[in-house]
Amino acid sequence: MRDKTQTNSAAPGDGLIRAGVVVFFIGAVATLVTVTPLFLGTTPFPTYMFGLSMLMGIGFLIAGAGVLRQISAGRRQAREAVR
Repeated sequence: MRDKTQTNSAAPGDGLIRAGVVVFFIGAVATLVTVTPLFLGTTPFPTYMFGLSMLMGIGFLIAGAGVLRQISAGRRQAREAVR
């Protein structure tokens, strides 16, 4: 029996996961840019660059929320299928 969900349809948490990945990679680039002057011996970047590095953790949390949303939608769908 085929599943009713199409392979190219978007799941409930897909948008959050994509947004989390984008925010995570922006934070990763900011971290690399911030740490590079420390290895090269040049003057470090201003403090706000260290704040931008925190985007890695925020992106991870956003993507995790998307995964949890997908899990809850899957459980809800499974409960409805049993009825």
